[in-house]
Amino acid sequence: MADSSPFEIHDPRFTALFVGSARLDELHNGCRWAEGPVWFDDAQQLLWSDIPNQRMMRWTPEGGVSVFRHASNFSNGNTRDRQGRLVSCEHGTRRVTRTEADGTITVLAESYQGKRLNSPNDVVVRSDGTVWFTDPTYGILSDYEGYKADPEQGQRNVFRLDPETGDLTAVVSDFLQPNGLAFSPDETKLYIADSGASHDESAPRHIRVFDVVDGRTLSNPRVFCHIDSGIPDGIRFDTAGNLWSSARDGVHCFSPDGTLLGKIKIPQTVANLTFGGPRRNRLFITATTSLYAIYLTTNGAQRP
Repeated sequence: MADSSPFEIHDPRFTALFVGSARLDELHNGCRWAEGPVWFDDAQQLLWSDIPNQRMMRWTPEGGVSVFRHASNFSNGNTRDRQGRLVSCEHGTRRVTRTEADGTITVLAESYQGKRLNSPNDVVVRSDGTVWFTDPTYGILSDYEGYKADPEQGQRNVFRLDPETGDLTAVVSDFLQPNGLAFSPDETKLYIADSGASHDESAPRHIRVFDVVDGRTLSNPRVFCHIDSGIPDGIRFDTAGNLWSSARDGVHCFSPDGTLLGKIKIPQTVANLTFGGPRRNRLFITATTSLYAIYLTTNGAQRP
């Protein structure tokens, strides 16, 4: 490809996932740390978090960018539940919340075994309505992305929440810093990023995969892939089962067998990403101060 192309090919299979003439669009800049993009197809809008600025932003094709919520309680990861409601991880309040249709906010989880959560980071909702989220300590390390505090939890857990019963279960407890997470398109596997190397170069910078048992527990943990630039943060799947991960130098695409297929080079460190647009073939990328987007020839996976 020409030097101006954002695509870096590591495996010939990557060429089937993009059009060579596609270019990277910068849709907005001026954030301090852009995170947690989520696409609302019914409203044709993208929401994302600008964590240190205590706000959530909105982008629409016609209207451009506006502020969706301020103050945001240092919101980080966002997703939608099966009813189309916004589900958010909040560093400042150390909780997971749901925004109802009338705009009111319902607290889904804020403590475990009588102690406050660390700082919920990223979240995904399974087809059965259960909410799965990671709980590292990033939001309490300083006053930049939350409020500095000592962790009350003994581990950095990955949790499963049943919003109907309020039952909160730690499904994994051996991560150094669990971060982004995503179910495979058929929901038989859960992929979880460990970004422990953010503060320790010798720590993990990989994505692990687990088998999902009866929709409730995880088994058979193994390393799926390593990130060779920076750390993995947000991750998403396309319909072919390829995993797209954030990294320091852009977005890395891995085949279902864990092979690095290629990269989308981004000028800033990438925090998260999501597929959106009417055909779910546009990849929206939050990277440090900016929101980027690029069209692909693959489509974002929609779970059952």
